[in-house]
Amino acid sequence: MAIIKQYESDVEAILSHRYDNGGDLWVTPDKRLLKGAPFSTLESVLYLLELGMEPTDPLMKEAAELIFSTWQADGRFRMYPTGSIYPCQTIHVLNTLCHMGYASDAGIQRTFQHLLDTQYTDGGWRCKKFSYGHGPETEYSNPYPTLTALNAFRFSDYLNNNPALDKAVEFLLEHWTIKKPIGPCHYGIGTLFMQVEYPFRTYNLFIYVYVLSFYNRAKEDKRFHEALKALESKLADGQIVVERVVPKLAGLSFCRKGEKSELATKRYNEILKNISRIRIK
Repeated sequence: MAIIKQYESDVEAILSHRYDNGGDLWVTPDKRLLKGAPFSTLESVLYLLELGMEPTDPLMKEAAELIFSTWQADGRFRMYPTGSIYPCQTIHVLNTLCHMGYASDAGIQRTFQHLLDTQYTDGGWRCKKFSYGHGPETEYSNPYPTLTALNAFRFSDYLNNNPALDKAVEFLLEHWTIKKPIGPCHYGIGTLFMQVEYPFRTYNLFIYVYVLSFYNRAKEDKRFHEALKALESKLADGQIVVERVVPKLAGLSFCRKGEKSELATKRYNEILKNISRIRIK
């Protein structure tokens, strides 16, 4: 898919920030790929893909080379020059590269295996970083990194073919029931979660339903369908209306707050396609 003419100004706006963090391609000089949100390297690449830029575009190939340069032999990605490498960091890099078409790369296959080897007992992925202190809720995995991992795994042969991913799906479905903030980073299902955010950036109803719709374990479950109905209740004329967008993206035409979004609706239509043949348990 080529960039649609009506979104050319959005692409130009995103590209105008490529040196903001001190290096090229939205990165810092020491390769912090998530620094400078919402115009970090990982996020900006995903925006451009959403707007139709091909992974084969020279800029995208250059970005992929930059991102791959942070890969470690054990499958993790080092996004900071020093300090611990947290699972969420590796997961976010993996997700971006999978969206760029690199799921079959040998290094990415090693990363998939690393995540399967380090999956937490409850089925998700959990960083041992306790910014909010220790409590019973921190014994859970972090829901959003777990959802992002599933977003990456859907590009792999593991999709609907690995019990470990079914366990991750079950963890997220159970969070729909629990609702309360869980995990060391306190991800909850409350007012903010229920607001439709686009583009996909944080843990919210839209991306929750979208990613889970690829997994058979989810789309036959009544909890998933409760979430889907909640999303459908927000449609206007069958289209997605953006309820929340980070302020620095508010000027972009493809994700204006309070307006219908053609590209967001395209993602919603993918959900409908994914669940076209299901049976609810």
